[in-house]
Amino acid sequence: QVQLVESGGGLVQAGGSLRLSCAASGRTFSNLLRAWFRQAPGKEREFVAAIRWSAYSTYYTDSVKGRFTISRDNTKNTVYLQMNSLKPEDTAVYYCAAGRDSGSYYAAHDYDYWGQGTQVTVSS
Repeated sequence: QVQLVESGGGLVQAGGSLRLSCAASGRTFSNLLRAWFRQAPGKEREFVAAIRWSAYSTYYTDSVKGRFTISRDNTKNTVYLQMNSLKPEDTAVYYCAAGRDSGSYYAAHDYDYWGQGTQVTVSS
């Protein structure tokens, strides 16, 4: 079993930055696929970014490319999401996820473990 705990959310003005962290515990998971999703009120949960353990390949949804950076520290079992140039449309609850790397990375069903979520609010 894997437990995921997010931190780092909050309220920020448009153009500002936040850094989210997701600490994992419970089993050896350095080879797991790790990702961030978000869900805005009234909308479905959407993929934001993912990172593979092997080769540290990263993937982003188009709306955050060039603004967000996903990274991981396997020695700390932690994944980060650095969010710069934030926009009001980035407002959502952000969830971290982990799962076995089967090739796909952008769908929620690709992941077995989820954190409780952290609120990010960007004011205009």
